[in-house]
Amino acid sequence: MFLSGILEECAGLYRWLGAPAVLVACCAVPAFGAVSADLSKNGVTLVISASPDRVDVARDFEVTVKATVPAGRTLTMPDLRDRFRGFSVAEDFSDEPVVGEDGSTTYVSSWRLVPKPCEKVYKLAPFVIADFYTAPVYFDGPDAREPVTGGIEVDPKKDMPPLSWKLVRTCALALLALAAVIVGIWWTVKKIMQKVREHRMSPIERAMLELDRLLKKGLPGRGRYKDFYVELTMVVRRYIQRRHDVRAPNLTTDEFLRAASENPAFTREAIAELKQFLESADMVKFAGVEATPEMADSATDKAKGYLTADSRQVAGAGRRAS
Repeated sequence: MFLSGILEECAGLYRWLGAPAVLVACCAVPAFGAVSADLSKNGVTLVISASPDRVDVARDFEVTVKATVPAGRTLTMPDLRDRFRGFSVAEDFSDEPVVGEDGSTTYVSSWRLVPKPCEKVYKLAPFVIADFYTAPVYFDGPDAREPVTGGIEVDPKKDMPPLSWKLVRTCALALLALAAVIVGIWWTVKKIMQKVREHRMSPIERAMLELDRLLKKGLPGRGRYKDFYVELTMVVRRYIQRRHDVRAPNLTTDEFLRAASENPAFTREAIAELKQFLESADMVKFAGVEATPEMADSATDKAKGYLTADSRQVAGAGRRAS
C-alpha cells in the first residue's frame, strides 16, 4: 500500500514538474510517520507538526506547517485543503510572516481537521512548496478496537421494569378498561342482532315474544299493576298496528274502537272482546281501580286469546284467498 501511494504521488508530480523532476523527487523523499516531520530541502526549512500525537475521531486534529526561507527569498504557502486524507477540513488560518535577525522569513499556516471514522489511512499527501515536492506525512490512527468474542446471544434477557404497586395498578386499570370496552361492544352487537331477529319475526311471533318478556318482569308480584296494564295493552296495540295497519299505539281507546269498527278486518266479536279488554285496563291505568293478581292473570289470558284467535283468522283468510 505504501508503494502504491508513492506511485500515485509521483504521477501527480509528473503533471506538476515534468518527468526529470519526478525521478529526482521520487528517489530522494522518504515517508514520515512521526507527529513532527522535518521536510527541509534546498535551503528551505519545513517542519510539519500535529496535535494530538494520535488521531482520535472524537477530537479535532490540528496540523501546523512552518516554513523558513533564507534572506532575500520569499515563499507562498500552499493551499492544502485537498491534500489531507482521512480528514474533513474545519478551518485554516495563517500567521503574518516573521522576519528574523539574520533576514530569514518564517511562514506559519495551521489547519483544524475533523477525523473521519473507519478510515484506513490518515495522512498529508505530498505537495509543492518553494521549488521542491515534499514527501507524504502519515499520522498514527486510532487504536484498534478489541475483537468481539463469544457466540451470538440466541435468547437475550429482556430488561423488565421493576415490579411496583404503581405498575400493577396501571396494568389492572388498563385491563379493566379493555374488558369494559369488550363487554360494551358485545352488548351492543347482541342488542342489534336481537332487534334484527325481532324485525324479521311475524306479527304474532313478535307479540308473543313481547308478552313473554313482560311476564318475566313480574310486575304484578311487586304491586306495579298500573305499569303492567300499560305494557300489556301496548303489546296488543303494537300487534294490531303491525297486522292490520291501524295506528293503535297512538290512539285513545275510543278512537281505536271507532277505527276498528270501520276496518273490515275486525269482526263484531273481536271488537267487543277488545273493548272489554281495553276498558278494564283503562280502569286500572286511569281510574285508580285496585287490581289483584287474579285480575292481572285474567287480562293476560284475554290478551293471549285475542292474539291467537286473530292470528288464526288472518292465516285462514290468507289460505282461502290463495
